[in-house]
Amino acid sequence: MNILFLSHRFPYPPTRGDKIRSFNMVKHLQGAGHKVTVASLARSSGEAAECQGIADYCEEFVLCEVRNPVQALRMGARLLTSEPSSMGFFYSRALQTEVNRLLDKTAFDLIVVFSSTAAQYVSHVTTIPKLLDFCDMDSQKWLAFANFKPWPVSFGYRLEGRKLEREEKKLCGEFDLCSCATDFEVDTLDSYQTGVASGFFPNGVDFDFFTPDGQAGDADYDPYGISFVGRMDYYPNEECVLSFCDTVLPKLREKYPEANLTVIGAEPPANILALNNRPGITVTGTVDDIRTYVRKSAVMVTPLEIARGTQNKILEGMAMGVPVVSSRTAARGVDAVVGEHILAATTPEEYVAHISHLFEDSTARKRLAIAGRERVMSHHNWPRAMTLFDDCITRTLTAFTEKHKTKEFN
Repeated sequence: MNILFLSHRFPYPPTRGDKIRSFNMVKHLQGAGHKVTVASLARSSGEAAECQGIADYCEEFVLCEVRNPVQALRMGARLLTSEPSSMGFFYSRALQTEVNRLLDKTAFDLIVVFSSTAAQYVSHVTTIPKLLDFCDMDSQKWLAFANFKPWPVSFGYRLEGRKLEREEKKLCGEFDLCSCATDFEVDTLDSYQTGVASGFFPNGVDFDFFTPDGQAGDADYDPYGISFVGRMDYYPNEECVLSFCDTVLPKLREKYPEANLTVIGAEPPANILALNNRPGITVTGTVDDIRTYVRKSAVMVTPLEIARGTQNKILEGMAMGVPVVSSRTAARGVDAVVGEHILAATTPEEYVAHISHLFEDSTARKRLAIAGRERVMSHHNWPRAMTLFDDCITRTLTAFTEKHKTKEFN
């Protein structure tokens, strides 16, 4: 098939969660013999140069550069309208022109859209089957942000969340099938009661790259080392690290003076960098290879209280044979059994209890490390995920055909 693939961020290089998913979708489609045309945005000349590598994984690609100050103005212009500001941030007149040109030039058999904010470019198309992969429901993330922000900022987040929720419901009526990365995101989608067909395919992890240093649970590691991985200019990561350092780590260091936390991730803001001044905390900033740091830790923590979809950092930690202690919120995005493949906590006391157990019981740590890696290998491998993606495509084509048969009959 000729397939047009649209995404809000360019799916190459696959260096962050959303790009990892969209890149693997493109790679799979082209590898299956389809002719894939990719259309997306880059936010700088440097990013545009990096994006060129997608050429090895598609038939053709269209890239339009935008500048954040201009996009911020587009967001602001929508504040007093019913349209979500997020749509403005990811809108480009140049990209719309290119998409229209591609639609005129090529007889596409399928349109695949990654993320609701990219759907605006093809919402008017009614003669081609369309699949929208929400990945996660962005509206619910904005609504969650509101609970962590003071007034009047919380009002702004809540308003954007409600706007996005209305937009998501509207988009469901414009696509033949909508998919998500987790079951609980599909539950949210289905709760909209729009009647659209829904599907699910999980994120995968490259467990040939994210491997243990030796056998899972047997590698040399710091018996009191804790790791956290994530972009630190992303508020949910920033918030959870600050909270962990204030409420959990001090209690751990009372019991284990050698307990230490390494925060690994790009773009740490000043308040995160300041954690370097506290005993037992290292903030690395950007590193060449996160595996070096994670493998040395006794436990990886993902204490996010604002989390939708799948946290790839959890999959990567489990794949490396490092036990993961997660918030219950973040653990929902992983196809794993809490207590068997991953540990989950809500209160500081629960985090301290789980981490203490892994510090003290190397046998239990090894058992969890092995179980975690085996679980991601069986349930979060890309071939399995892409088989489910193929099922969604088949159902999209069927839904489109049935919809048009009904229209012809009427």
